[in-house]
Parts: sequence; structure tokens; C-alpha cells
Amino acid sequence: STLLLCCCVLLNLSKQRHIPSSLGVILRTTDKIVWANEFEPIELTCLIESISTNNPRIEWKKIKNGVPSYVYFQNKISGDLENRAQLREPANILIFNTSRADTAEYRCEVAAIEDQRDFDEILISLAVRVKPVVPRCSVPESVTVGTSTELRCLENEGFPASQYRWFHNNEELPQDPKTSQRFVNFSYIINPDIGSLKFRRVRKEDAGEYYCQAKNDAGNAQCSPKVMDVCDVDVLGIFLQSCGGLMAVVTLIFVIYLMKRLCCYKSVYNGNNYNTPAQAPAIDYADADEGHFRHKSSFII
Repeated sequence: STLLLCCCVLLNLSKQRHIPSSLGVILRTTDKIVWANEFEPIELTCLIESISTNNPRIEWKKIKNGVPSYVYFQNKISGDLENRAQLREPANILIFNTSRADTAEYRCEVAAIEDQRDFDEILISLAVRVKPVVPRCSVPESVTVGTSTELRCLENEGFPASQYRWFHNNEELPQDPKTSQRFVNFSYIINPDIGSLKFRRVRKEDAGEYYCQAKNDAGNAQCSPKVMDVCDVDVLGIFLQSCGGLMAVVTLIFVIYLMKRLCCYKSVYNGNNYNTPAQAPAIDYADADEGHFRHKSSFII
């Protein structure tokens, strides 16, 4: 009887240990943060570890910018995933060809009315990688020795954001030229985040073909090579330009001087025209010398 009593106690303890799992629905997932490449399939896992209800209600919601919308409701795919996904046992959702618009949070919800704990949910974050497109590259056609210049590279489609690399004559430029014997004498700065390549003082050796490559976890793309020529300093041209500038200044001063002189001349000329003309001195026809004979109109013979 003692042995039988012990067996009953052990059986009861065993049943008690299994009671929690049989009275509630419990979910888990293999990955709470999922990465996928654009246009490739991806499966979001919603595993039911414990449940007593035979036909639980399963729903999936997509949460974008805090706004939820159904993607699986009333036993069918709906919303943004319609015709692009399917539900797989037990409650996983398989997306056939992911797009960048699928980047969001997804919530799996299972309701089991016959269980004491009749509801559980699990949240999964999906991020879709997007391959970079061909970047726009800006390379000057010609620069002068000793001057500074900047080459630029940019693309806006890739996700995560692209990192940029520059190539000179099909050879990659190290981000720090001092780390390479080949480029130790080069004086440039590369910013891999924004795609810029800056030369502090251009040398003749910097001439050649340049192209840029944009790269992220989904892939890479590069622009077509462009040639940058490096020219010597044009001393004669600088001298002629200086002389030309000096002549222009002298000519301008001379023109201003002539204009001022012309204005002064016009002012004097106009002033003389408007002065009242001086009267000619009156002629005294009565001569002071009475000894001279003069005919008068009243003279009578």
C-alpha cells in the first residue's frame, strides 16, 4: 500500500508539472529581427509551442509608422501581401518576393478560446535590403597642378545606405593613402559615407581614369570611368590676363576722365548761351566839335 501511495503522489506531481503548458497558448519565433534581400522570398516564423484549442484563430498584422493593417485575416492573405504570400503550418507566413515597401513590423496573433490563457502574440521586425543603383559620378575634365578639386559620387536607392569606394586607373584608392606604399605620396581625403574624393593639391600623377562604386549588404553598382587631365600652370596666360585686367582698369579710368571733362565743357558752354548779351555802346551823333558842319534834316536852302 505504501508503494501504491507513492506511485499516486508521483503521478499527481507529474500532472501538475504539465498543467501550465496545457492550459494556455504560447508562441515563439526563430528570429525577432529578420533581414531579407529585395525580390527574394522570406518566411516569418510564428511557432505555437502550446495550445489545447483545435482550430485557433490566427491573424497577422503589418505595423507601418505605428498604423496596423491586416495581411492575414479570416483565413486568407490580404492587404499589402495579397497574391504575394501564403500561410504555412503552424502559423508562419511566407512572402514570395519581398519589396522595399515590406519593411515594417509584423505581429502574429493567436486566439484559443478553449485555453485558460486564450491569447498570445509575437512581434517580428522585417527589414528589406535594397541593392544600390548606378551612382551619379562627378569628375572634372581638367584641373591645374597645385590646385584643389573634389570628385563626387551619390545614389539614393540602396538600403541600408551605401558606402562608397573610389578607383584610379582600375585600382582601388585606400581610404588613408598613408597605409599603402603605392599611394603614400598622394594627398587626398575619401569620405565613404557621402562619396567624396578631395585632393588638397593636385599633382601630375593624379591624372587618369576615375570611377566610384556604391556598396551595401544587398550588392553594389558603379559608374562609368571618367578621365581627369592635370595641366601645368599657364604662366603666359596668367600674365596676359593680368595685363588685360590692368588695361581694362586704365581704360575705365580714362573713360571716366573724358566723361567728366565732357560734362564740364557742356556746363560752361550752356552757361554762356544763357547770359544776357552786353549792349553795344551808344553812338553820340552830336559831335562835341561845333566847328564841323553837319547837314540836318531841317536844313532849308
